[in-house]
Amino acid sequence: MGGPNLEVFKFGMYILFPISIMYYFGTNLDGKFSVPDFWPKPEQTHRIPYEREEIAKELERLKARNRANRVRREEEERRGREAFGGREG
Repeated sequence: MGGPNLEVFKFGMYILFPISIMYYFGTNLDGKFSVPDFWPKPEQTHRIPYEREEIAKELERLKARNRANRVRREEEERRGREAFGGREG
């Protein structure tokens, strides 16, 4: 079979493989593999409202957005019914 030469080869691979990987990638992993401006800045992210006034303002904003979406959806449905000449199904 392989004998002692195989064992020396396996031992060399067990030692040299991790060392070679560490040598190849090096220690500056952030500099090599980081993507600039990947994470958003704090002012670009959502901010959870904690104060009563902020919560009320956010609730009004969400209600207005939902109202606008409902009006847009009803308008699209009305145009869809007109396009088919008022026929259903």
